[in-house]
Amino acid sequence: MDFEPEYVTTQTDDIVISACQAFLEEDEADGCGYYLRIENNSDDRIQILGKDFNVTDDRGNNFCDNAPGFKGEIPELEPGEYFEFASSAPVKSAMAVLYGSCRIVKETQNLVQDIKIPEVPLVGNYGGGCTLN
Repeated sequence: MDFEPEYVTTQTDDIVISACQAFLEEDEADGCGYYLRIENNSDDRIQILGKDFNVTDDRGNNFCDNAPGFKGEIPELEPGEYFEFASSAPVKSAMAVLYGSCRIVKETQNLVQDIKIPEVPLVGNYGGGCTLN
């Protein structure tokens, strides 16, 4: 089966976030994978301090990832740079949605902002869970 991700994008000021469902290999397939790309199109250097991601499945179960950084990394982006991040959530349902925000700080303004990520539908194969083969 060919998997072609469908990207959704949001923009807050000059920060653009694109997201989609990510392909999981069979040995990782016990959840839903997702991919984010955060672009700094501003004139300021930014730091991405952390995230507040939620995944809610069609049964009402919720998984939350509100850890600082991204797998231990706190990215710093110069103007024009981007950061890519892929992860998964332990969802056992056929359908789910990813939503939430990233917390950034603009260096010259010392301004902390929560930047909304786009809502990403996560759909599993054959109704047997949010996994991709």
